[in-house]
Amino acid sequence: MNGTTDRTGQRDGTTRPFVMILRPSLARRIIAAAIVALFGVICLEVLALAPPAEPVWMVVLLVAGLGALWLAWRNWRASAVGIVLHEDRIEDTEGRLLARIDEIERVERGFFAIRPANGFVLILKEKGDFAWAPGLWWRFGRRLGIGGTTPSRMAREMADVIALMLEERRKARPED
Repeated sequence: MNGTTDRTGQRDGTTRPFVMILRPSLARRIIAAAIVALFGVICLEVLALAPPAEPVWMVVLLVAGLGALWLAWRNWRASAVGIVLHEDRIEDTEGRLLARIDEIERVERGFFAIRPANGFVLILKEKGDFAWAPGLWWRFGRRLGIGGTTPSRMAREMADVIALMLEERRKARPED
């Protein structure tokens, strides 16, 4: 385990067992944040050293530069946690509930699926509020995307485990 989490995957030391944890590697976190920050620095450098003649382009460069620096910072902070799969729910290592297993309709991880890089999408039964942890997960409507700065092999394993859990629950459910 990385950081201050214990065997349960929780920072607070509570005893909630888990099936698996998906964590971004330090190298992926650094590269992701650095690329976005570099874009922001380049925008601000162009603004400072060779400002465009049109004021609207000055504003565009300023907004893009500051926005990219803010996004790099958010990506760095958000990717410091991991995704924890429990028997009944998915949450991050800080305890934020992402979805309950019984709320998941299916797992999408195909080539043409709209999903995060190195990740997968869970199609939920009901719409949820928009939420986003850059480089780690996002929720938009009925879709919960997990991945980004996570290792693809580990994300694929988590998707397979979730799909297996869903199949086992379908088999255990009495026929209507």
